[in-house]
Amino acid sequence: MSHTPPASALPQPSSQETAATLAALEQSLLDPGLPASARAVIERARDALLALAEEARTAHQNYRSLFDAVPDPVSIIAWDGTVLDLNKAGMAAYRRPPEEIVGQPIHVLNPELPRDHMAPVHDALSRGDTYVVDVTNMRGDGTRFPVEVHSAAFQHEGERCIVAVARDLSGRRDAELRYRELMETLDRGILVRNAEQRIVYANPAAIRMFEVEPGLSLDEELRPERWKVYDENGHELSESQLPSIRALHTGVVSASTVLGFYNCRLRRLRWMSVTSVPQFAAGSDRPHQVLSLFTDVTELKRDSALFDRAQALAHIGGWEWDTGRDHLYLTAEARHILGAHPAPETVEEMLACLLDPDRHRLRVAFDQAVSFGRSFDLELQGQQMEGPTFWVRVIGEAEPGNPIGSRITGTLQDITERRRSDESLRVQARSDPLTGLLNRDAVLHELEIRLDDPRRSTLAVLYIDLDRFKVVNDVLGHAAGDRLLASAARRIQRAVGSEGLIARFGGDEFLVVCDCGEQPQRPEQLADAILDIFADSFRMDGEEFSITASIGIAQSPIDGLRSQQLIQSADVAMYDSKRRGRNGWQSFTPELAEQQLHRLQLETHLRRAVGNEEFHLVYQPQVRLTDGAVVSAEALIRWSNQSLGEMRPSRFIDHAETTGDIVGIGGWVLREACKQMRRWRDDGLDIDRVAVNVSYRQFLGEDLASSVAAALSESGLPGHALELEFTERVLIEDVPDTLRTFAILRDLGVVLTIDDFGEGYSALNYLRRLPIHGLKLSQLFVQGVPHNQSDVAVCQAVTGIARSLGLGLVAEGVETEQQRRFLLDLGVEIGQGFLFSAGLLPEAFHQYCLAPTPTKGPSIPAML
Repeated sequence: MSHTPPASALPQPSSQETAATLAALEQSLLDPGLPASARAVIERARDALLALAEEARTAHQNYRSLFDAVPDPVSIIAWDGTVLDLNKAGMAAYRRPPEEIVGQPIHVLNPELPRDHMAPVHDALSRGDTYVVDVTNMRGDGTRFPVEVHSAAFQHEGERCIVAVARDLSGRRDAELRYRELMETLDRGILVRNAEQRIVYANPAAIRMFEVEPGLSLDEELRPERWKVYDENGHELSESQLPSIRALHTGVVSASTVLGFYNCRLRRLRWMSVTSVPQFAAGSDRPHQVLSLFTDVTELKRDSALFDRAQALAHIGGWEWDTGRDHLYLTAEARHILGAHPAPETVEEMLACLLDPDRHRLRVAFDQAVSFGRSFDLELQGQQMEGPTFWVRVIGEAEPGNPIGSRITGTLQDITERRRSDESLRVQARSDPLTGLLNRDAVLHELEIRLDDPRRSTLAVLYIDLDRFKVVNDVLGHAAGDRLLASAARRIQRAVGSEGLIARFGGDEFLVVCDCGEQPQRPEQLADAILDIFADSFRMDGEEFSITASIGIAQSPIDGLRSQQLIQSADVAMYDSKRRGRNGWQSFTPELAEQQLHRLQLETHLRRAVGNEEFHLVYQPQVRLTDGAVVSAEALIRWSNQSLGEMRPSRFIDHAETTGDIVGIGGWVLREACKQMRRWRDDGLDIDRVAVNVSYRQFLGEDLASSVAAALSESGLPGHALELEFTERVLIEDVPDTLRTFAILRDLGVVLTIDDFGEGYSALNYLRRLPIHGLKLSQLFVQGVPHNQSDVAVCQAVTGIARSLGLGLVAEGVETEQQRRFLLDLGVEIGQGFLFSAGLLPEAFHQYCLAPTPTKGPSIPAML
């Protein structure tokens, strides 16, 4: 398709055609036979054509002059993107002859344009808008330069054309770079905030002035609550009064204003001259950001009256000591802080304003500053003449560049309010928020102080634990439990009175620290008073609860010399009191100390047992009660320690639960049992599965499902070859996690059983929701049948629960033929116990399974 450019865009309108027409007209006029009327018409046509040609030539010259006078490159472009004309500035900018541009597509000027680059241009121009875009154009030598192109549409002879003006941005980019370099190197601070008052730029000088540490957020370090800003008269400014905020809100420049900036974190005052300039975006009537220029004028104000007023406002005074003349100079605010009349003129007079031992501390600091040039920073307590006590922060250092240290200068800041606030926070930090008593850290600190005091010959610690508190907490909820703890704390306070320190040590545990002095029976008397006051029931949410206490007593120095040792001894005594029946007290004794030592030894050896390969497993057969045939095995752990000897589970499992060592031990049992089951299968032993006990600690402390999957995979066993036995405690732990873990284990095919069902929480609601396969009837109840009616009733109830829920049932602790027959009559098909066999070593278990059924019974030599 050919394009006819507008007449003004061509070199000159058809000059050859015009000349030919004029020549023809002149030739016609030479004809002598031409009628006069025709001659007159031809002459008028010739004159008109000459006039039009002159007018067109003049118009073209005017267009060209105007076109070439524009200093920016201007292109006339056809609607499809073909260049029709280019002015002189364009030729110079692109450094190409006209024939390389005119008649070519616009890509010749900008090779990076996308294929459909004209689409957005057409869209904007069709709406009557101007299209503006930043692009990079190319010169004839291949070099590039940035331009901002403004395009507009116009009509010529029925066709749409485009005029495009390209503004070279190279100069502006260079100016921006020079501006940024200036901002970065300027020794005045520059901050730019947006309309939301967030910092969008800060130059290095500003970061230095505001002492922002490397890596920290500017917005965080410069947020208003970290700074106090004062005017020249010492009045604190609100955020809305700051120059930058005023400039943003009013759109008016806030001229140079001297302000004091106090860094609350560093406790340092710096004076600056601030100018804030609002900046407007194009076409906006409101500032979109504000630039603030800061000049540090602190040095200029140090000795001025204005600086003294600022010091008064910030409660910071200055001082200088001429050591040679022993003359002390204090600023007005420093004199006001010390409150001495007349004002001190020597260091000794200044020291007299302080209380001991802080007076001595400052004297030593002065001596070291004079002798060694050391600086100091001390917080000291003093007392004004006939006035209140105060706290000051005194900072001092030898004058820089003075080798003999003849002048010591510094600041003196009133920090009384902060110290009082700190003391209030310290009291809060030392207090238990629920009861108002001392908290754990506070009582430990106080106990250590008392133990270090030689005037206190004996101290006693009473360790108090509320009996049955967890039951109330579970029944009524945590809010009621908190109210019960607060009520119990008040009772302990009434019982103890001023006889000792009282603390909430954690949970439902309290501590009382008392001096025995000349009353060695005082701890026991306090314990009796506490037990007496707990004799009355507690009322909570309309319910009445009987809450008692178990108390352990330990005394220094016989039961411990340090706080932790003394508290641990009292704790041991408290647990012995609980073991004896609760609602009582027990003093720490040498026997308990020996038990404690044994527990510590047990803990030490237990922690190393897995690594030292001290554990082994025995397997108790689970048999059909009808004929004694072995259907599965339960893995039971045994511990043989070189120092402690043979250890049955009853001696170490509870301890391992308490310390958390059960998690590692349980993992070892799981892997070892699976390996043994694999060996039995490889040897042709046909039993259904091996059962492994799992602690609730394993359930909560590790990814149990992953551990089980790994053990099965390592041994090459299917999931149904493994049975996991959980105690009822698992039922009331974190229900969502319990359900999720049980579901994963069941998907693995693992058989899931609740062990010793009926002994613990009997959480039937949880039992109904968990995807378990069976229950184990506790030997605690099996041992009493068929004669004990309570045990019979429990066995019948558990059997009924299992049957109604479609669960399997295994009876533990079957020891007599009467028990076996009773269980069979009850419908229990599987059992285990000494009637059949104790725990057997793997080889003995294998032999037991192969022995004829009628001869099966306890194999004493193989039992461990």
